[in-house]
Amino acid sequence: MRALGIVSAAVIAFPVFADTVVPARTIRPHQIITEMDVTYAAGDLLSGFGQLSDVIGQEARVALYAGRPILVGDIGPPAVITRNQIVGLRYAAGGIMISTEGRALERGAIGDRIRVMNLGSRATLFGQILEDGTVKVRN
Repeated sequence: MRALGIVSAAVIAFPVFADTVVPARTIRPHQIITEMDVTYAAGDLLSGFGQLSDVIGQEARVALYAGRPILVGDIGPPAVITRNQIVGLRYAAGGIMISTEGRALERGAIGDRIRVMNLGSRATLFGQILEDGTVKVRN
């Protein structure tokens, strides 16, 4: 019984840490993260990443500095549309579909909601980026 108390005290005295994903070098915003950009560091962070596979292929939203943990809000899916890019716009309602061109006023990834300007009317609209790189305009 006495040995069990010593063992449990030793476990409490030495907490176990998991590995946290950190940049191996500074990563600039809008850069795609590769295997060579990240590594593990000792430490447990609730809002960080524990697996390299969760980070590789993502895009840095902010500057990531070597040795500092990568937080959930620091990365996201890669952008498919950049600011000022000419994009296809689609609007569908009541069995009618309208397609035209617009200019992206923001950058974004698939599924993001961005502002676009209709080149014909110069109206600013909001739309969601589709998988094919076009923007589905919402009313």
